[in-house]
Amino acid sequence: MSRLNVALLQILPGNTEQENLQKGLEACRKAKEAGADIALFPEMWNTGYRIDDDPRKLKAAAISVESEFIVAFGRLAAELNMAIAVTLLERYEPTPRNTVVLFDRHGRKVLTYAKVHTCDFGVERGLTPGEDFYVADLDTASGTLKVGAMICYDREFPESARILMLKGAEIILVPNACPMEINRLSQLRSRTYENMLGIATCNYPDGQPDCNGHSSAFDGVAYLPGMPGSRDCCLLEAGGGEGVYLASFDLSMLRNYRRSEVHGNAYRHPKKYGMLTDESIDEPFVRGDYRA
Repeated sequence: MSRLNVALLQILPGNTEQENLQKGLEACRKAKEAGADIALFPEMWNTGYRIDDDPRKLKAAAISVESEFIVAFGRLAAELNMAIAVTLLERYEPTPRNTVVLFDRHGRKVLTYAKVHTCDFGVERGLTPGEDFYVADLDTASGTLKVGAMICYDREFPESARILMLKGAEIILVPNACPMEINRLSQLRSRTYENMLGIATCNYPDGQPDCNGHSSAFDGVAYLPGMPGSRDCCLLEAGGGEGVYLASFDLSMLRNYRRSEVHGNAYRHPKKYGMLTDESIDEPFVRGDYRA
């Protein structure tokens, strides 16, 4: 396997779930025409990242991972011979979850991930957080690779990408819904550099509240033999407008790099990191709305 093409579907949602379904299916077809192996949606596509403060309305907007909305993308994945990572407000108890479902090119569901780091300081405080991070073997038309997922705010915790790296992830898919400015982009650059893996992030474009586009892809390869200094591992940073943006990862280069470079799990000292699992929180980091 030499290259993996990930289409970032930086598109605006409609006013209804049915509109989002049709627009999402159309965007996936455009991604396939562009040569994509994987199509990635922004965060919570079925609602357009609309989260109601009213618990009853919130539950009413949630859908099952077995709903027709989600199943339709599985069928399309098989039809197009292309993996699809579609996002949703997932029906769950006691409250809905912020979830991504990854279908492989045969339409098989290979990964379901719910956002671990919900934004409890804001509208996501009514959601149920996910319990873990997962990696799946993804069979694409270009070969098999190990894929993990984070969602938006997960990016801001080094532990998220670190766990996925330790579980074998080569590429991390990141649905997103927030302003992607220099500091958040720098977080992604750090996660890809320190773990020697690729990260593809899909955001909503300008016109979506509190979003600005700038979907991005980083390949994690900072140094190449014979090249003085480091290289820019940013493969793509979109502008603010709507579009289907294609990022091409050189997996052969990435895999060779991971076999020889010093980051990732090559020189870690886990026995010295015990404090990282200490659950106590002291000032100045105590927050009244924190949920364990």
